[in-house]
Amino acid sequence: MDMLLYIDPGTGSMLFAILIGILGALGYVIRITFVKIRFKLTSGKKGDIASEKIPYVIFSEGKRYWSVYEPLCKEFDKRGIDVAYYTASEDDPGLNCPYEHIKSKFIGEGNKAFSKLNFINAHIVISTTPGLDVYQWKKSRDAAYYVHIPHSAADITLYRMFGIDYYDAILINGEFQKDQIRKLEKLRGLPEKDVEIVGIPYMDAMADRLKESKREATTETTVLLAPSWGPSAVFAKFGSSIIDALLSTGYHVIVRPHPQSFISEKDMMDDLLSKYPESEHLEWNRDADNFDVLNRSDIMISDFSAVVLDFALVFDKPVIYTDTQFDKGPYDAWWLDEEVWTLDILPRIGEKLTKDNISELKDIIDNCLTKAEYSEGRDSVRKECWENYGEGASKAVDYLEKKLKEIENNDTDSNSVYDHNKAVRTSV
Repeated sequence: MDMLLYIDPGTGSMLFAILIGILGALGYVIRITFVKIRFKLTSGKKGDIASEKIPYVIFSEGKRYWSVYEPLCKEFDKRGIDVAYYTASEDDPGLNCPYEHIKSKFIGEGNKAFSKLNFINAHIVISTTPGLDVYQWKKSRDAAYYVHIPHSAADITLYRMFGIDYYDAILINGEFQKDQIRKLEKLRGLPEKDVEIVGIPYMDAMADRLKESKREATTETTVLLAPSWGPSAVFAKFGSSIIDALLSTGYHVIVRPHPQSFISEKDMMDDLLSKYPESEHLEWNRDADNFDVLNRSDIMISDFSAVVLDFALVFDKPVIYTDTQFDKGPYDAWWLDEEVWTLDILPRIGEKLTKDNISELKDIIDNCLTKAEYSEGRDSVRKECWENYGEGASKAVDYLEKKLKEIENNDTDSNSVYDHNKAVRTSV
């Protein structure tokens, strides 16, 4: 009997999407009817209906993305622009932000958050969450424009497949990302999105923070192991041998797994935490804010995680990247017949660690810490992917202000229901 009641996650997601679609259509009909009635009762007074639409909504799926949004919120606030900040994390720092013009609200976790977003009434929705109109998160009929801002400086194609297809605009940090977006659109027969090179607001903020910070003087070398998650990541490929090799160096070791590992790879993480408890030479780090751990580390070991670029380009420190034989299969990168940019630039900023040379890890670390060519490599990579250095938030809000004016001008009759199909491109 219990088996008859079981619904697998894929089917559950599909049923949820169908339900949301039905409710969305019903809600839209009710809203149109209500608006028409109000329009007649108010004799069509200008501005009465338009005032209900929120100009800007920022959606955050978790507290770890506050560092991406805070520079934008700070810039909006400086300009006196009101923004609604909706989060699916009850302990999101954004709920307690000090900015007068940012109105924060917890809208529930998971499907509860998406069910609210699917009916949102806004001009512009800004988010770093991929998968819009692919999974549970659907475009609201009453939201005019969806803008994606990446949460890393890496390839825009390192999202799971179709992650950015149905956004109306992408705010990027380098020309290589624009090329990737255009190639995907052509391959999939999608209309061209707005693609604006603004820079990297969160890295600008991190760089400013670094200038003002002080690092405690120490003679101890600190090595940070910061893997991504999934079948191509460090732990999946190397297992516990990577920790054994690190501990054998005698250096202080910090292990900072990707937060998703504790969800999608829970058994593996439980096993590693049990096998390697914290000690004088080993610590596990799960801080929501990674600034401190990046600042006090001398060198990083990682895979294809975008944190490699944060560490190398902001903190100007060397990295060691692992030979994980990256599988492009689950990602948008699979569609493009070219090397992943992030993987392609790694030899310029650090050395490769393989199963064959892992016994030489201490020598590799020492070499990376002193090799001048990696410093030069970091400079060249910085120029490729970090445009508008120090101006990312300003450029992003400039774009968003301009886009809002365009949307409002397109809506020539402010008393009519906003027609998303006429105003902006929609998904195919």
